[in-house]
Amino acid sequence: MHFWLLRIVMIDKKKLSERDICTKFITPALEKSGWDKQLQILEEVSFTDGKIYVRGKVTARGTRKRADYILYYKPNIPIAIIEAKDNNHSVRAGIQQGLDYARILDIPCVFSSNGDGFLFHDRTATDGNIEVEIGLEDFPTPEELWEKYKKYKGIVTVDAGKIASQDYYFDSSNRKPRYYQQIAINRAVEAIANGQNRILLVMATGTGKTYTAFQIAYRLWKSGAKKRILFLADRTALIDQTRRGDFKHFKGAMTIIKKKAVVNKDGKEELISP
Repeated sequence: MHFWLLRIVMIDKKKLSERDICTKFITPALEKSGWDKQLQILEEVSFTDGKIYVRGKVTARGTRKRADYILYYKPNIPIAIIEAKDNNHSVRAGIQQGLDYARILDIPCVFSSNGDGFLFHDRTATDGNIEVEIGLEDFPTPEELWEKYKKYKGIVTVDAGKIASQDYYFDSSNRKPRYYQQIAINRAVEAIANGQNRILLVMATGTGKTYTAFQIAYRLWKSGAKKRILFLADRTALIDQTRRGDFKHFKGAMTIIKKKAVVNKDGKEELISP
């Protein structure tokens, strides 16, 4: 006669760390709802380098802003934030931090969790039910949160949705936009998708204006929203630099048009008609 000993080990959530709560409860809940762990879920994401403080000749950086989870519909199109706490906290303990990050990243859907369930703060809600508690098994699917994102951005037509979800350009360098570039690119593409014809982006020197312009142009061109895109610069050197740099990925689809330049008495180039 054989006897089997069944041992049931109960997990005491109160003894688990915040990271354990993420690994054992939150991430499995996301995957069960259809989120791709490799492409749509980023954990412990530092999205800023920290504010620079200047005191006399001494500079120092502040603390980086780090989200426990950022969920993406597609790479560089973030649609939700999740802030996690250990089980000694309430399910809503991380919601304010999540809301702060969501405002910076322009994200409509914010969640907080302690491993028991989620508190969902829906910035698109119009019926007064802005916050609601949901179970671990009830986390929204990517398509459900994409619909909320489109509502938040005023994207109502099918064509506009296709333009807004157009992939970014990626190459073997794995270069990714910084968070503020990502916001500028997405807002510009979404505005054009919604029919807006005049848009002004103001970016400081060294913040990647050309790369930002390239990603906007590429997504609009690839989606078919714009078949012809004109990029202007006031010096031929800038055109050459752009052609060899970020815009080189357009390859044979790009045509360079130059005007003759002369150097004035101040040593600066002036463009004249050919």
